[in-house]
Amino acid sequence: MNNEIKKLHGGKRLNAGRKAGSGKYGEPTSVVRVPESQKTKIVSYLSDYQDRMNILTSSNIDSIVPSALNPVSLALPLFTSKVRAGFPSPADDHVEKRLDVSEYLIQQADATFFVTITGDSMRDAGLLSGDKAVVDRAKQASVGDIVMAVIDGEFTIKTLGKTKTGAPRLIPANPDYPVINITEEMSFEIWGVVTGSFRRF
Repeated sequence: MNNEIKKLHGGKRLNAGRKAGSGKYGEPTSVVRVPESQKTKIVSYLSDYQDRMNILTSSNIDSIVPSALNPVSLALPLFTSKVRAGFPSPADDHVEKRLDVSEYLIQQADATFFVTITGDSMRDAGLLSGDKAVVDRAKQASVGDIVMAVIDGEFTIKTLGKTKTGAPRLIPANPDYPVINITEEMSFEIWGVVTGSFRRF
């Protein structure tokens, strides 16, 4: 009788426990025994591994294309009238000036390149997946700038910030993504400052 009760109530319940892949590592885990003397090293390794996975998740650059060194000038009318929809009046007195898009977006052609955004980690800054971001390598990055950086061989675009200790940090413009705090163990370089973006509808 006791054995029957154990069979009825024992064992793993259907759908019980944590959902596979829902932990902080994003994949199934298992319990292992480790030497007490190695516990600190293993915990540190797992922490570094998680940071690495956060960086890979935050990587949001699909391709890099240099800008034309001698872009063709194409100045089009810039109308002063502001419209919600439709087309502004073509009358001459509404034309403020002629605007060259290349001149407007690019300050230093030989130091500028375009990158294609992928993902939505910079969504709230107006950088959407498929947009072309304009990156100027000659511009000095300051706190608050949107920058293109490379961390341990992975490119990403984020807002440059600083911790209380003065260490750099990269801040996404989407609360679903983690802030990346740069540590001494990481290979880190700012490649340029994002000065604009454009998209085709």
